[in-house]
Amino acid sequence: MKRIKSKKKKVLIIALCIAAALIIAGDWFLSVAIYNENFNQRFESYEPMMWYVDDFDGLQRTKYEFVSNRGQKLAGYLYTAGENPHGIVVMAHGFGGGGHNSYMSSANYFAHHGYCVFAYDATGNDESEGESVGGLPQGVIDLDYAITFVEESGNFPDLPIVLFGHSWGGYSVCSVLTYHPEVKAVIACSGFNSSAGMVEAVGKEQAGAGVYLVLPFVKLHEWIKYGGYASNTAMEGFSKSEAAVMITHSADDTVVPVEYGYNIYYEKYKDDPRFRFVLFEDKGHSYFNDETYSNAFDAEFDKWLGTLDYDYNAAECEERFSTDKAEYIRKNLDRAQWCDALDSELFETFVGFYDEHLNE
Repeated sequence: MKRIKSKKKKVLIIALCIAAALIIAGDWFLSVAIYNENFNQRFESYEPMMWYVDDFDGLQRTKYEFVSNRGQKLAGYLYTAGENPHGIVVMAHGFGGGGHNSYMSSANYFAHHGYCVFAYDATGNDESEGESVGGLPQGVIDLDYAITFVEESGNFPDLPIVLFGHSWGGYSVCSVLTYHPEVKAVIACSGFNSSAGMVEAVGKEQAGAGVYLVLPFVKLHEWIKYGGYASNTAMEGFSKSEAAVMITHSADDTVVPVEYGYNIYYEKYKDDPRFRFVLFEDKGHSYFNDETYSNAFDAEFDKWLGTLDYDYNAAECEERFSTDKAEYIRKNLDRAQWCDALDSELFETFVGFYDEHLNE
């Protein structure tokens, strides 16, 4: 009788172990699937609204290619506009809108105010190779390789390096300090502290508390895929560097909530003279431009939508609407006004910050 009970107990334990293993495997599979759905994508800039170097008076650029971690070639451009620059701004772009093109007005401003600028398309974006971005740590990797290329290729003047990044780029320019403590100054706009933190922020919005069931597997997946880069954080970068750091964010940012970036940094470094914090109240996630013209253009675009004699949301009208929309933008977008919308007062502050710390 005791042997029968013992066998039943063993069978029960084995069954529970199998069930637990299946649950873990299921969570792992689901986590990887969700992760890949979000990050296994390529991103291309929308051609009718792309900026071109000819849109900016006096701006010149030279194209370079460099190799990132898996041998993929990345496209980068050196932007210049004046003689005798006193620093190089390496720019890291945001996630989801294509490569660096939408930051060309920022490059133009820096280039006209004492700096040359190296801006590139990260893996899986615009002119760079890669079937997809792959994951947020790829941004740190690509920036690491970009800085090394600037320093070691022999194609660039021997000048101090400063960094500028927005959103995904904001996370990257801070985290990469772990590998490049020689960087003199960093400006991070609307950035986040860690990849895992950003996945948590997006996951909470989509799945509530359920995100915490998949988050451990996401972290493991990133570690397998990216090694040490997966665990890089902005806070670690700050601790490994003596670079001056400016952090800007807006309290109403719904893309990267302040508690996943700005608040973390401010709590530890608010009294550190190496750091400067700028918190806006109502500027959203992207606050580089005066939106007067873009808002007016959007209002006219909405009126145009009302004149269409077909349902532009219908699947069967997708191709037709895409063609009509592109034609409307090309015909009606005032490129001079659109390209001259940068918040020059904010960027004057940025340049002043760089100048101050290059002269120390």
